Amino acid sequence: MDTTNSTVFVSGATSGLGLALAQRLQAAGSTVVIGGRRQDRLDALAAEHGFGTVAIDVADADSIAAAATDVIARYPELDTVVTMSGIMRNEDLRDPGHVSDALETVQTNLVGTILLIDAFLPHLLSRPAATLITVSSGLAFVPLTATPTYSATKAGVHSYTQALRQQLVGSSVEVLELAPPAVQTDLMGGADFGGMPLDAFTDEVVELLDTGAAPEILVENVQPLRWAERDGTHQQILEAMAGRGH
Repeated sequence: MDTTNSTVFVSGATSGLGLALAQRLQAAGSTVVIGGRRQDRLDALAAEHGFGTVAIDVADADSIAAAATDVIARYPELDTVVTMSGIMRNEDLRDPGHVSDALETVQTNLVGTILLIDAFLPHLLSRPAATLITVSSGLAFVPLTATPTYSATKAGVHSYTQALRQQLVGSSVEVLELAPPAVQTDLMGGADFGGMPLDAFTDEVVELLDTGAAPEILVENVQPLRWAERDGTHQQILEAMAGRGH
């Protein structure tokens, strides 16, 4: 991916990782379109930063389809899509009431990612060179006990991305996977996971994109989770994270 000269759509970019990445890509020289559910927030960010915007709810198939049609019509040179949207909720699996949170998490994080890819892939395949970046998590590799469905959906995104990448071998579309560690954002209402500072994370991600790191974008902080199974530390890390009380 050429971070200095791409036309990028980032879903879920009205706050947190998505907004930080959108700002960095725009600062590097790319044209950036952001998506989110809140029109007032989109309008404010457009006024402040000059982003293109589109209203999108990735839990709604019709909203995804409409947003993709709109973005492609307004930005026919679009060559990069980042599937950043996601929700993360605590669940007590002994309480049947957790199921509603579980289903919403699957719909947003996994089904939403699949539908976003479907909506934009035909256009990306028509471009001479294009990039699709899915967003999983370090928790795809070692789950956080308190957020079991979130962790499972991110494992699903990882697996789906691998299959997609293999299916697209020989095409014009490069498939990357961004797997963040804990980062200081408002993902769970600003809960403190001891995550890395947002600016430091974004700096490292952009540097990895610029240096052609592929196919997985792995900052240093996520390496222990990504390779826990290989390194024989999976159970140790699982128990350590469970012991944080989050």
